[in-house]
Amino acid sequence: MNVILLALGVLGVLGAIGALVLYFVSKKFYVFEDPRVGQVEEVLPGANCGGCGFPGCHGMADACVKEKDASNSLGSLLCPVGGSDCMAKVAAILGVEAGTAEPQLAVVRCNGNLECRPKLSIYDGVKSCAVAASTFAGETGCAFGCLGLGDCVRACTFDAIHMNLATGLPEVDEEKCVACGACAKACPKIVIEIRKKNAAKTPALKRVWVSCINKDKGGVARKACASACIGCGKCQKTCKFDAITIENNLAYIDPEKCKACGMCVAECPTGAIHCTAAVQTIVEKLKAKKAADAAKAKEEAAKKAAEALAAKKAAEEAAAKAAETAAKAAETVVEKVEETAAKVVETAAKVEAPAPKAHKAE
Repeated sequence: MNVILLALGVLGVLGAIGALVLYFVSKKFYVFEDPRVGQVEEVLPGANCGGCGFPGCHGMADACVKEKDASNSLGSLLCPVGGSDCMAKVAAILGVEAGTAEPQLAVVRCNGNLECRPKLSIYDGVKSCAVAASTFAGETGCAFGCLGLGDCVRACTFDAIHMNLATGLPEVDEEKCVACGACAKACPKIVIEIRKKNAAKTPALKRVWVSCINKDKGGVARKACASACIGCGKCQKTCKFDAITIENNLAYIDPEKCKACGMCVAECPTGAIHCTAAVQTIVEKLKAKKAADAAKAKEEAAKKAAEALAAKKAAEEAAAKAAETAAKAAETVVEKVEETAAKVVETAAKVEAPAPKAHKAE
């Protein structure tokens, strides 16, 4: 019994000493945390997706507080999941005005579906884009396009991206996508890009992008994929806003400069430039106008050709008539000359002929 009590006493003393040590250590190394960080974190969605650029919502809350203390504003900080409403609550807690940020969206920049980009081999390894990308270029002739193994789908925590089995490409659900960037980070080919949701700043969503990242030369790219960008430069020439650049045989549309006019979409010979439905309506009108202008130009060319043919025929007829007239005139002259010559010969014959002699009478 005494041994048990002694053991309990020793453990109690050791516990008390440990508690005192921990207390003094906690006081010595105490790190003060602004209580506003916790308040801000409470209004954040708690997705911890990292789309804001910080390690989770706590990091975002800490960054908001520090930005407020440094510039008395939230600067360019934005929670892609919570959006403007969430940032308005954060601004209210910190006593600043909420900044405005344009909504963004994940965009798949690959148009190489199963029809446009035929398979040349079959991958039979781990169903992971990261693993496949580290072992070979892909099943098709394009070494830049989507591998189609779904790393982006598994990375999305909002169920906003799914694989389309018919095309072999991922598709983004615009209603669910919060532009956190998880899918873009998971893609080893950098096929997915976070872009502005509405380039034209209009009620109807207007967005235009080059759905290709193939940097091979035009002939090589077109051989690998029928809808690849060939770097022809037609889109760049037709853009009035200097929003398109050509680099490494590939066109790129700057979302900050693009006005979503649709002219580049209508001009692209391979269909590598994609757009939203609102822009497609404009594109159809542009194509119809282009077809009408082409038909009108063809009609005018045919009319001019007909006029030229008629003029040529008239000239030929006039030349033939002139030649006939000249022939008749020449024939008349020849006849007159021959007639005159005949008369001259006859006259000369009469002059040269001797007079008949008279006979004497017997």
